[in-house]
Amino acid sequence: MHPRAAEFADRARAAHGIEIEVHEFPGGTKTATDAAAAVGCEVGAIASSLAFRAPELVVVVASGANRVSERKLAALRAVPESAVDMADAADVRGTLGWSIGGVPPFCHEMPVPVYADETLLEFETVWAAAGTPEAVFPIAPERLCELADAQAVGVAAE
Repeated sequence: MHPRAAEFADRARAAHGIEIEVHEFPGGTKTATDAAAAVGCEVGAIASSLAFRAPELVVVVASGANRVSERKLAALRAVPESAVDMADAADVRGTLGWSIGGVPPFCHEMPVPVYADETLLEFETVWAAAGTPEAVFPIAPERLCELADAQAVGVAAE
């Protein structure tokens, strides 16, 4: 197992007392489409952790089938839409402790607000990044929300 995926599994065990079943795909799971093809699931069951500045860093765990609406995220954060933008790689790494493409939905370096795309709740199991762009793990979406202290909200763009 890749050291960063093992680190995520260790952190999840220490912080939440859970065993993470990491699946690694050498071909990569960087995009939701890649991940769905590797796992053998619908693109909608891919739980992509995306970091935004709104204006502080927040994580949106979005369904791979959806694009996040910056307008809806701005409304949730009670800020102007112009204050919402994707976080840069240095911010993501520095605040969350993970690199873009491998950000898990929980076990971040620093606590940040986390929102979950409510459409993930339509699935029995979703697949989320496990610390690297090649590693994912299965989890019930309700459990993901619980562990990430995430609020399930409507953030999908129409």
